[in-house]
Amino acid sequence: MPDDAAAARAAAEEESSAFSHPAVDPDTTAAYGDHPDQVIDFYAPHGERGPGGPAPLIVVLHGGAWRARYDRRHISPFADFLARRGFGVASVEYRRGGDSEGQDESQREGQREGRGESQGEGEGVPVAGRWPDTFDDVAAALDALPALAREALPQTDPRRIVVTGHSAGGHLALWAAARHLLPADAPWRLDRPAPLRGVVALAPIADFAVADKLDVCAGACRQLLGGDEGFTEHRPYADPALLLPTGIATTLVQGRADLVVPQAVAESYADAAAKAGEVVGLTLLEDVGHFPLIDPVADACAVVGEEIAQLAW
Repeated sequence: MPDDAAAARAAAEEESSAFSHPAVDPDTTAAYGDHPDQVIDFYAPHGERGPGGPAPLIVVLHGGAWRARYDRRHISPFADFLARRGFGVASVEYRRGGDSEGQDESQREGQREGRGESQGEGEGVPVAGRWPDTFDDVAAALDALPALAREALPQTDPRRIVVTGHSAGGHLALWAAARHLLPADAPWRLDRPAPLRGVVALAPIADFAVADKLDVCAGACRQLLGGDEGFTEHRPYADPALLLPTGIATTLVQGRADLVVPQAVAESYADAAAKAGEVVGLTLLEDVGHFPLIDPVADACAVVGEEIAQLAW
């Protein structure tokens, strides 16, 4: 097993590679709300198709610990990678934490604490997410998607939608598939399961209790839910591990060498699903960290593409 220094160097090299690709402009962008972050980038399929017929539509939810410094541009090479594999792609932007607008006092206090990013950054790291705005946006985007996609990508099949997301976006992908299981008073609750072919969650922050215990992304889960009090009050509305079984085909893809979101988080979600009577696929990749899953030149990304294809077609 590599020592800590070697593991950290490998993780840094993986991150550098994933972020080395130039952003890829979408074919078109559509708004699902009035806020500048309430937009969806659409990428038309331009590679080889699968079995034939209209292309499946892949919804991409980017990661970044729900913090504003990370937007959808960093995952645009991955969106393009999927488009080159013959999928239509809808890359969703949503409101994240990072400024005082829309934050309550507990969130601002969390920011003042300067708990640091997952890579050890210190003072001044923005708070993660906005409660409830982040969830408002993901729900609104998914609800608006079929109509927007028919206009933006008429060559895709809205009956073949797979949601994927990386890290914090993996959490949001799992949450989006579980909205019919939310408490009755949740504004995002659906009366029936969303019409999805499946979910492929990439190194997802899938179990908030485990992630919080491991201090994943420097307390991001607790910040997302509004601080200590919000973490207890809001977890039933936000934690995918508490929203099972979904009845929607779900696969998790996780690197065993992930230092950002350790595999224990994904394994805990899969265990919770099994206890709820649901089988969740868990693909563990040896010698793979956090970022190769969305790096178009990495072998791990090719694995992700295959996992998506299995559900989409």
